[in-house]
Amino acid sequence: MEVLLYTILTLCALGVLSAVILYFVAQKFRVEEDPRIDQVEKMLPGANCGGCGFAGCRGMADALVKNDDISALFCPVGGGDCMKAVASYLGKTAAEKGPQVATVRCGGTCEMRPRTNEYNGARSCAVASSLYVGETGCAFGCLGLGDCVVACAFGAIAVNPATGLAEVDPAKCTACGACVKACPKGIIELRKKWPKDRAVYVSCVSRDKGAVVMKACKVGCIGCGKCEKVCAFGAITVENNLAFIDSEKCKLCRKCVNECPTGAIRLVGMEPLPREPKVAPAAGAKPAGVAAPAPEAPKAE
Repeated sequence: MEVLLYTILTLCALGVLSAVILYFVAQKFRVEEDPRIDQVEKMLPGANCGGCGFAGCRGMADALVKNDDISALFCPVGGGDCMKAVASYLGKTAAEKGPQVATVRCGGTCEMRPRTNEYNGARSCAVASSLYVGETGCAFGCLGLGDCVVACAFGAIAVNPATGLAEVDPAKCTACGACVKACPKGIIELRKKWPKDRAVYVSCVSRDKGAVVMKACKVGCIGCGKCEKVCAFGAITVENNLAFIDSEKCKLCRKCVNECPTGAIRLVGMEPLPREPKVAPAAGAKPAGVAAPAPEAPKAE
């Protein structure tokens, strides 16, 4: 009995001694932390999505407090209002940045981009992309295996079984960029979010030449440049056989939509401009470029 009692007392003494040692060690190596970090963390949305470039909101709060210049820091989930509130609390200036939304730049539905084979491997876009080009003749299009769906923490993206394409719900999208990083094909990008979810963008990322594109997808961009010529705001550029619309320069005039011969430019939330009616030639008028026949010489009597 005495042995058991001594054992218990010895263990208790060791426990108390260890606690005292740990206390003094903690005090010795204690790192003072700015109390504002806790407050800023509470002001952030707490999504811990990594869209700001940090592992979580705690890391973002730490950077906001410690950096004098926070113009390069932005929380996509909280948006401009959240950043203004944090900047006001810290007495700093936040960068002005408009809302964005993830956009899937692929219009190659099952109907427009016929399947040429069937993939039976792991249901992962990253795995499929590393093995081969895909189930169609287009090496640039959406694989539809849902890596972006898994990456999205807000349920804002899903694969439509009817079209085989990933689709974004603008009302749920926070522009965290997780789906952009998850897509191995690079067809998802963050674009300016217009009021009423309006948008105009080239729904294609193929850099193949026009003839190759048309064999693989009926609505692919062929790089003809007609949209670039009609844009009065310099918002459209064509490089490597692919047109791109800069959402920051685009004024939603919609002229490019009617000019696109393949329908690669997608219009969302608006009606297309009415097409100008073709004017029929007047009766008796000769087609342009056709010379009128010379009058016959009078016959000699």
